[in-house]
Amino acid sequence: MAYSLIISDLHLCAEQPHSMQVFLHFIQQIAPGAEALYILGDLFEYWAGDDDIDDPFNRQITHALHTLSVSGTAISMMHGNRDLLMGQKLAQASGATLLTDPTLLDLYGTPTLLTHGDLLCTDDIAYQDFRKQVHEPIWQQNFLAQPLAQRKAAIAQLRARSENAKKHKNENIMDVNLDAVASMLRQYHYPRMIHGHTHRLKRHLHTVDGHSCERWVLGDWHDTGNALRCDAVGCSWETITF
Repeated sequence: MAYSLIISDLHLCAEQPHSMQVFLHFIQQIAPGAEALYILGDLFEYWAGDDDIDDPFNRQITHALHTLSVSGTAISMMHGNRDLLMGQKLAQASGATLLTDPTLLDLYGTPTLLTHGDLLCTDDIAYQDFRKQVHEPIWQQNFLAQPLAQRKAAIAQLRARSENAKKHKNENIMDVNLDAVASMLRQYHYPRMIHGHTHRLKRHLHTVDGHSCERWVLGDWHDTGNALRCDAVGCSWETITF
C-alpha cells in the first residue's frame, strides 16, 4: 500500500551529532519506502540563508535528501520558525519542493492540512509579533543583504534570547490555542490537520461545527526520531532510532 511520511522539528546542527545520525539513517533506510516525504519546518536548528549551502554539514543534509529524491521519493519542505530563510537554491539542491504554510492536500482520499504550527500559538503574543516582523519580505531582504557571518552572529543572539525567554513563559502559552485551531479547521472546511512546532507528540480529536477532525502533532528529534505514516487507511506513528 502506498504511503507518505511526515516529519518536523529535527533541529539539525553540528552540535547535535546524534540527531544527524538518526536523520541519515531515516533518509537512507526508512524513507525510500515512501512515495512522498513531507518536512514541516525546522529541519535545521537555524538557516542563515541559501549562501550557506556549501557548509560541509549543510551539504551533507542536502546530498542525503537529493539522493532520496532521485530514488523516487517526492520531497516537500515547509518553512519553520528556525529555517524561515530557506529558499529555492536549497530546495533545488535537496531535490525538494517548497510548500506554503499552511498547505491543503488530498492525502489518499482524506483532505489534510499541513502547517508548521506556530501560527496556532496565538496566546504567545510576543512571539506572534516577532513572527510577523521576520516574515515581512522587506525585513528578510535587508537581513539577507548582511554578510553571512554577521547573520549567523545575529541568529545566535536571537536563539539565546529565545531560550532565556522560554524559561519565564507559562508552558501553556507556548502550546496551540484551541480557538485558533478551530478557526483554521473551519477556514479549510474541516480537514485532518498535521503540524509540528510544539514538540508535543499526540493525536487529538476536535469537534468543530459538528465536524470531527483529527489533529496530529509531530514531536522533535532530540532523543529519538518520529514520523507520521499516512496511507489510505489512516495515520500511525513510527519511531526512528539508530
